[in-house]
Amino acid sequence: MNIETALKEAMAVNGAIGVALVDYESGMSLGSLGGDKDLDLEVAAAGNTEVVRAKVRTLTTLAMNDSVEDILITLGSQYHLIRPLARSHGSLFLYLALDRMRGNLALARHELKRIEGILDV
Repeated sequence: MNIETALKEAMAVNGAIGVALVDYESGMSLGSLGGDKDLDLEVAAAGNTEVVRAKVRTLTTLAMNDSVEDILITLGSQYHLIRPLARSHGSLFLYLALDRMRGNLALARHELKRIEGILDV
């Protein structure tokens, strides 16, 4: 599955507000869909890059032989789900913002995992 198709499938998740595929080494978005006046996906992608970098650094500092499956940021009206992709995809992560009233967090996590498994970058 290519990037455009992956982003469209992520946006099909109930409650999806916006999605981006981001390189956390450069902070650049490889693609994004959605967003609105309250969610600038380029700004969110850059900010979440720092979140991923910090967690990767922390795991390294702790000498933990493990990897981050996903990171959840809970806001009053939204969930922000960050899924670092397997190392075979380089330094990429999927970022999905969900409306808390319409979204299903468990389903969103499942869908991002599925998309990761078939994404061809």
